[in-house]
This record gives sequence, structure tokens and C-alpha cells, in this order.
Amino acid sequence: MNEQQGGKQVTMVVITGHSGAGKSEAIAAFEDGGYFCVDNLPPRMIGSLGELFRHQGSGVERAAVVSDVRGGDYFDDLLHVLDDLDVDGLAPKVLFLEADEQTLVDRYKETRRRHPLAPDGQVVDGIRAERKMLTPLRERADVVMDTTDLSGGVLRRRIAEEMLDGDEDQRMALTLLTFGFKNGPPREADLILDVRFLPNPHYEDELRPLTGMDPEVVEYVESGTQAGEFYGRLMPLLDFLIPAYVAEGKTHLTIAIGCTGGRHRSITVADRISRRLQSHSDVVVRIKNRDVELE
Repeated sequence: MNEQQGGKQVTMVVITGHSGAGKSEAIAAFEDGGYFCVDNLPPRMIGSLGELFRHQGSGVERAAVVSDVRGGDYFDDLLHVLDDLDVDGLAPKVLFLEADEQTLVDRYKETRRRHPLAPDGQVVDGIRAERKMLTPLRERADVVMDTTDLSGGVLRRRIAEEMLDGDEDQRMALTLLTFGFKNGPPREADLILDVRFLPNPHYEDELRPLTGMDPEVVEYVESGTQAGEFYGRLMPLLDFLIPAYVAEGKTHLTIAIGCTGGRHRSITVADRISRRLQSHSDVVVRIKNRDVELE
């Protein structure tokens, strides 16, 4: 849906298709792209969402909604709702996701969930009934994606490349989070590096007031052979991991680096990692020093 609202462009995407074809991954891709997202929205409420766009104070410029057979009898209205929205000038773009029968069966076996059209019967019966039901909607779709051979990460990346704005930054956001173990490890970390084995500036009176960003502390922490050997093993590992995470479709990654207080060694190492990762064009790196201001 493209509509002028007070000079602003308004866009809507309706995601539908086969159960098990990846609609959850699709809505996640749009959410990462800055869309206002709603899952399992009854068709008649799509028009109400469009009405929100007409209000200057709504703050909604782009939205993606999932509407599928989980809506029961209400889902039968989707084709009519789409036609009505076209007449009103609020024409949403329809993304239809599908996969072959065996792939859908295998995915249901993995999750052990019941198919919405066969809650008490064979999954394959529900898949076939749904395929027949969705044929007119597939013909109505603007974009059809076959997810048979796609992982969730690859599907998200494909949606980002084909359906999200070309000027959106699709690089993975990588946060280097420094912390002190004495204050507790961060819960949001995907990976944690413990660098307490490196020389500790805290026991040097002239270095204690400084931080890991000061040259004197950096020189002290990286003196000897331990830091060099550590970086020699760590950097190649990160050079392998970062592209692998990007290829998998991960959009955010937090690497936590911890020392005792979070003031010296962890910050020095985070800065060194940051400079190394600048060569990776598919990530945006930022450093967050959680405990540097704590006593």
C-alpha cells in the first residue's frame, strides 16, 4: 500500500501463504527493516490498520501484517478485503510464501506442531487442503517466494534484498560490550570473552585511574606474549564467525568482553577487536563500555 499522508509515504505488506513456509521469518525481516508488524491479523482488521495511517499522529509509515488460515473462517474474507482496499486506494503488496509438500511435512515433524487445518488428523491432509484453499490468493499475490530450499536466515536476507528499501542498511549490528565480572555478566551477550588472564593495570598506582582507552594501559595490557598469542587465535576465529553469522541472517550480535572491573583490560581488547572488524563491510561495529564509570 502506498498512500500520501500529509506528504509522507505509507507502505503496507500483507504476508500470507502455506503454514510452515516461513511467515514468522518473513515478519521478522520486515521488523528488522523498521516496519510496524502485526502477526495473525484477521483480514477485516487490515482496513482498520489502514485507517490509522490517515491520522497525522499515528507515527506509522510502514507496516507488515501476517494473515493466514489461523484466522479460521475470517481468513476467507482476505481476497475480498484486498479488493476493497484496492478500490479505496489503499493497495497493499501481497507476499505469498510456499514450499513443497515434503518440506512442509518435515518442518511440522521438527516442530511437532499441529497443522491448523488438521488439528486432529494427518499433517499432510491439512497441507493439501490449505494448498487448494490458497490457490486464488497465490494468483493474486504480487510476490511469490518458494522457501523449500531456504533456511530462515537466507529467507530474511532475500526479503531484505528484494522487498525492503534499497537504502536500508542491511549490515549486521555488532556490539562489543565491555563489563566487569564483579558486577555480573550481561544477559544480552551472544558470546562472552573472559580476558582476566591478561596483565591487570589495577595493581599499578599510576594506571589505576586510567581506562583501557589510554595508551599507557594499552601498552601494559598488551605487553609480553599472552596478548599477542590471544589475538593470534581470536582474530581468525572472528574472521570466520562474523561472515557465518551474516550468512545465517543474524541481524544483531553482542560480544561481551569481561575483566575484573570492566575498566582496563576488557576495553583495550574491545578496541583492538573493533579495529580488526572494520575490514568487514557486512557489519556495523559499536563499543559499549558498561562499567567504566563504576568505582
